[in-house]
Amino acid sequence: MLNSRILRLAIPNIVSNITIPLLAMVDLGLMGHLGSEKYVGAVALGGMIFSFIFWAFGFLRMGTSGFTAQAFGQRNLAETGNILIRSVLTAFGAGILLIVLQWPLGWVAFQLVDGSAQVESLAYQYFTIRIYAAPATLFIYAVIGWFIGMQNAKLPMVLAISVNLLNVLLSLLFIKVLAMGSNGVAWANVISQYGGLLLGIYLLSFYWRKIGKKVVVADALSRLAFLRFIHVNKDIFIRTLCLIFTLSFFTTQSANTSDTILAVNTLLFQFFYFFSYFVDGFAYAAEALAGKYIGSADNGMLKKVIRRLFVWGAAIAGVFTLVYLFAGGFILKLLTNNPNIIMAAKPYMFWVVLVPIITFSAFIWDGIYVGATASKAMRNSMLVITLLIFLPAYYLFQPILGNNGLWLAIMLFMGARGLILSLMAKKAVYQVLS
Repeated sequence: MLNSRILRLAIPNIVSNITIPLLAMVDLGLMGHLGSEKYVGAVALGGMIFSFIFWAFGFLRMGTSGFTAQAFGQRNLAETGNILIRSVLTAFGAGILLIVLQWPLGWVAFQLVDGSAQVESLAYQYFTIRIYAAPATLFIYAVIGWFIGMQNAKLPMVLAISVNLLNVLLSLLFIKVLAMGSNGVAWANVISQYGGLLLGIYLLSFYWRKIGKKVVVADALSRLAFLRFIHVNKDIFIRTLCLIFTLSFFTTQSANTSDTILAVNTLLFQFFYFFSYFVDGFAYAAEALAGKYIGSADNGMLKKVIRRLFVWGAAIAGVFTLVYLFAGGFILKLLTNNPNIIMAAKPYMFWVVLVPIITFSAFIWDGIYVGATASKAMRNSMLVITLLIFLPAYYLFQPILGNNGLWLAIMLFMGARGLILSLMAKKAVYQVLS
């Protein structure tokens, strides 16, 4: 029974996650057939900037999910509606702020990236178009988080698939028919995001017929409740910035080594991302179920679901470890046919095999902590791991081990996340119900 509950939440989220790289592959594939690498570079550069911007606002999904799951566990439908209002208002406010600040934001972003003048010019056009999707994108984050908190993973899947399918169809129209180049990809994204906003409102309407009658606007806009919502999201935001910094540092140091090492590390890190699409589904299930049982003050079920989630996480990690061990070379050849890069990657392939076992614990605990709204512990642990483990490990081992030192530092970072969150769980998660 508990296993089926976990899978009902995890599988739709896995499907939703997989649509994201598929969309990126379609966009880059369309650009790759326009006869110039400048279009590929423009979409890759612009897409990377927005990945970091919107990733930083991932707190809207996570914070909303945790609060909603706890209110759901308390059977407090009015509060679930209040949380939705707070989250949506925050999303629209942040989205509008991003549009208003697009010029300084764009200036900073393009100071940090490096590309030819032509590629940067096209990427900047892409940026100035896609930024207008921000309110809709952040609204979708909030709605997906709310649905997960309400123990419904199917509607987020419907929303994600619909948005990405519309995006693909519009990209084909704008690029193949209207010959709009990289700007066509940007416009396809903007229109599909607002399509997702309309679909999200429609899907919410089925819940709102029941919940809306119980909502008191004054309670939803309560200063103290809003401050708590902002405080938790602020901590998750800081935690996410540490993660973004670490991954950006990994890429930057790879680039500083050589173009070959940059290509090798970028390709090998795809193995991590692919694993994350699967294990993140169980992290989302952890958000929903941990929040629900904390909200209902059911410590026995909380402990039981956490144990079961780790069994699933370990099983997924074991499967991926075996796949990477025996088929890693084959997968690498699917990612590139460049013999020099394949040869250069071979000495580092063992890190890929270690990725699932070392990292799965951090994913599962992240979901549990989000469900518990234990944001302060998430923030503090990430600051400690970034500043006192990752950076010292890099500067200690990289001069001795070269690129293996960089990989060792990122693996210590991932492993320490799981270990430290495990050690903090008694106070940060279980003590919530004491």
